[in-house]
Amino acid sequence: MFAIVEISGKQYKVTQGQTVSVDRMEGDIGSLVTFDRVLLLVDGKKTVIGTPVVKNAAVEAKIIEQLKGKKIQIRRFKSKVRYRKTRGFRPQLTKIEITAVGRS
Repeated sequence: MFAIVEISGKQYKVTQGQTVSVDRMEGDIGSLVTFDRVLLLVDGKKTVIGTPVVKNAAVEAKIIEQLKGKKIQIRRFKSKVRYRKTRGFRPQLTKIEITAVGRS
């Protein structure tokens, strides 16, 4: 069984037991989070497509850790004029473990 769920504006394909890194979410480590914006739900035989969301479907997850992602480099360059700028940042992420997928 898997589901496509919308978490903070992005879509993720999730299954039970999977760990996913998403944008920073509020919550303590070990707390449970429920996502009710399930866009697609597949249980092997039956596929339910939401319009835009599947009714009475939810995905439950547990927050494992709050972390920083890999550093991303942003470079600007113009040839022949010696213009070079470098910036970078590390995105704030939350690692979650999917504990339940299905209808609530």
